[in-house]
Amino acid sequence: MGSTAEEEEPEGRNLAVVGALSAVLGEISAMQECRGPFRRAYYDLARRMKLLSPFFDELKDSTEEELIRENESPALCDLLDALVAAKDLLRSVNEGSKLYQALQGDKYAKNFQEVTEQIERALSRLSYDKFDIPEEVQEQIELVHVQFRRAKEKMDLPDSQLLSDFSLVRSGDFCDQAVLQRLSEKLQLRTINDLTKEAAALNEMVISCGGDPDDCLEEMSTLLKKLKDSGIIENPVQENLENKRSLVKHRSPVIPDDFRCPISLELMKDPVIVSTGQTYERACIQKWLDAGHKTCPKTQQNLSHTALTPNFVLKSLIAQWCEANGLEPPRRNGNGRDKKSVNHSDCDQAGISALLKKLLSTNQEVQRAAAGELRLLAKRNADNRVCIAEAGAIPLLVELLQSPDPRTQEHAVTALLNLSINESNKSSIVAAQAIPKIVEVLKNGSMEARENAAATLFSLSVIDANKITIGAAGAIPALIDLLCQGSPRGKKDAATAIFNLSIYQGNKVRAVKAGIVIHLLRLLTDPSGGMLDEALAIMAILASHHEGRLAIAEATPIPILVEVMRIGTPRNRENSAAVLYSLCAGDVQQVKIAREVGAEEALKELLETGTDRAKRKAGSLLELIHRGT
Repeated sequence: MGSTAEEEEPEGRNLAVVGALSAVLGEISAMQECRGPFRRAYYDLARRMKLLSPFFDELKDSTEEELIRENESPALCDLLDALVAAKDLLRSVNEGSKLYQALQGDKYAKNFQEVTEQIERALSRLSYDKFDIPEEVQEQIELVHVQFRRAKEKMDLPDSQLLSDFSLVRSGDFCDQAVLQRLSEKLQLRTINDLTKEAAALNEMVISCGGDPDDCLEEMSTLLKKLKDSGIIENPVQENLENKRSLVKHRSPVIPDDFRCPISLELMKDPVIVSTGQTYERACIQKWLDAGHKTCPKTQQNLSHTALTPNFVLKSLIAQWCEANGLEPPRRNGNGRDKKSVNHSDCDQAGISALLKKLLSTNQEVQRAAAGELRLLAKRNADNRVCIAEAGAIPLLVELLQSPDPRTQEHAVTALLNLSINESNKSSIVAAQAIPKIVEVLKNGSMEARENAAATLFSLSVIDANKITIGAAGAIPALIDLLCQGSPRGKKDAATAIFNLSIYQGNKVRAVKAGIVIHLLRLLTDPSGGMLDEALAIMAILASHHEGRLAIAEATPIPILVEVMRIGTPRNRENSAAVLYSLCAGDVQQVKIAREVGAEEALKELLETGTDRAKRKAGSLLELIHRGT
């Protein structure tokens, strides 16, 4: 009787761990768009982690009595440690110096590999069937586990061209324009605003390290200066570099947003950095702190300290910009109007409004160019995605999905894909009646448009209600076509969308009636296609439905499933056993076929060497086979 209190402690701790897991994913979702040499690795890792969200949501929603058994607590704690390590890596890549990441490419690639392996190990320790969660969610988590296992087996190598270009630029005063242009593109340091942010990141790194990180600060600063002096960096305030001087005579240049203080919106004369990495005019931020505020005005993050660090690099860039535009640097006692901070100050709202007007043009080329610009702006950062949606772009882009111009259609669907990254924009896109039109693009658009339409539908299907709407709009047959005919990327997008949509029972029936089973079987027999993991995961989730089981049984997949159980990866062997068990439970004919093709031997081996879930399925199947003899 006295053990009751002791038993409650781990339960409370488990609930706290589940809350912490969800909070970590929330922090990752809130991060701004990543740029730089590890952009792809960043998005691959973040995407896989976000797919774990339904699992954590189910754990939070379960009853406390059935939530987590005590022996699963260490595995969840390991998973939390792994996700926190991954979050810290993603934040360092997102906010850190792109030059430093490129110079330390091997180190960052190894860091991505290590956190991927850490997450995969933690997922391997979880026994999913011991949690009180729906089988559909369990199957989705298993698919995510497959993706992490596959990712840990291949380490992304540093960009050899990038390393070669760095080596060339390091040699003395070498400054070949073509090499610098490639570096600018690969590092995504294309504008003076990009250089400003990079300089701030370097400055912050020096502060946090307490000195020169890895003794390469001078090298990074030199390269930054070469990029700035090369003439290849775009200045967003100059419409025509050749006519710069004449433009200055006729009108005042537009001040780059990064040169303005986020509080006063005036050109900064004494820029300083606060603990969050944001830069402000010294007088403005000091007034904010003196008023008793302990947060960063722009990000609303708590300030870890109130020390102000001079941003000498930005101050130098502002002085150079003033000189280039024929202006005097701002004086210390200049007019500092007390303006209130405005939302989305990083967005070019006037430019966005001009693009929306062009979307309404009757000139097809003007429309196409404007849609392309919005596509790029929506891809660039989170602020742009909010500004573009609030300006009313979504209904106009939805209309352009029906454009007779293929390229305009591609731009429109991809812009909607990029906008859908923002959670609130998902609802706006659906409210604009976009789903039927996106499905039409998926059916009849160019290959690029079809692939991006599939990715958009997957993004929208994160909201459960949208799964029903997307399925009812006829998306599943079109996704199956893309699964068969698309590029490798298109096939992956289609498979992920089909799997996610099939969490809803009604979509399982739609997939079966659309003939997906025969296509999945074809993917299972094509090892060179690279779709075995996805095909088995989809087949396993369909096998949980009566009509799915009947259709799979008619396709006679048992010989293939048995072969996968013999030679497949641990997770594929497990999924094969799960499908086979669904087929054999209550069907003597399927048990007979399994026995005839030698399933018993493969199951005995699986009982010894498989995952915990595979062992349970193998044991149950062996009982069915022995009962039928």
